[in-house]
Amino acid sequence: MHPINRRGFIRTALAAPVASTLALRAANATDIDSPASSSLECGAIGNLQISRMLLGGNLLTHFTHSRDLKYVYNLTAHYNTDEKIRQTMALAERHGVNTLVVHTVPHVIELLVNYREEHGGKMQWIICPTAQVDTDRAGYEKQVRDLVAKGCEAIYLWGVSGDRLAAQGKPEHIAQAVAIAHDAGVPSGVGAHDLNVIRVCEENNIAADFYIKTLHHHNYPTGPKPDQLKAPHAEFPGYWCRDPEDTIKLMAEVEKPWIAFKVMAAGAIPPSDAFHYAFDNGADHILAGMFDFEIEEDVVFAKDALALSAQRNRPWRS
Repeated sequence: MHPINRRGFIRTALAAPVASTLALRAANATDIDSPASSSLECGAIGNLQISRMLLGGNLLTHFTHSRDLKYVYNLTAHYNTDEKIRQTMALAERHGVNTLVVHTVPHVIELLVNYREEHGGKMQWIICPTAQVDTDRAGYEKQVRDLVAKGCEAIYLWGVSGDRLAAQGKPEHIAQAVAIAHDAGVPSGVGAHDLNVIRVCEENNIAADFYIKTLHHHNYPTGPKPDQLKAPHAEFPGYWCRDPEDTIKLMAEVEKPWIAFKVMAAGAIPPSDAFHYAFDNGADHILAGMFDFEIEEDVVFAKDALALSAQRNRPWRS
């Protein structure tokens, strides 16, 4: 019998009494004015102190990467209401997660502003614009200005955009995106699923302050098979890091801070395994999509992984 993974738990247990108990406990523990119940080690990115584990935004935007289980999108939307998202952020803060990462979704941005201005939230934001800098530079600049005006602490080039620009041989547009955020006065990063994005940035001396790059191993049931790795990445949605060993090798030489994302392969890898793998292999920070009832346990897993990462080969870069 296979163990239930995180997303499998969500699919089978949300309606069960244990899930109700967990959700109720989380809801009762999200008073923003309550003192912090735990802390997490932080690292510096620019002038920001960023917790080693960050809150992923996909579950907040209801984009769950649930493969062919389409009903999970609807389930997440019904569970993660506006109030539940505020509770989730407050609970994350109480456990030392001080920063989230999300792409530009207008309603979610409004919710972040509301949480900060009306509810006293302190969560920091790292956000990627969804406008395309090469075809709509004015639109990209406007999104950056608007996000910074609303309180966004750092901007990064969306990984989907970074992949495309690198594949099309457009490093100058990646550099433009980085410069636009710098001009707005905030740290500026580059996101990537494709390792070639990092190569392009390093080879062209693009002045990014940090990278957000996928990292997960392939030892899980829906992990890619050798023939799939020969095909275009987009044809096989069951994985997000095509070449983990090459990623680890290249990032070992990169001196910029690295936020690793998709470390659980969208829920296919247990967090205790995923977090150890990411930190042991050089990530400075990990990005984890979490429902409210997962946060307390995931912070424990992150702390355990950090405590055992002293033998990692890559120096901490933040």
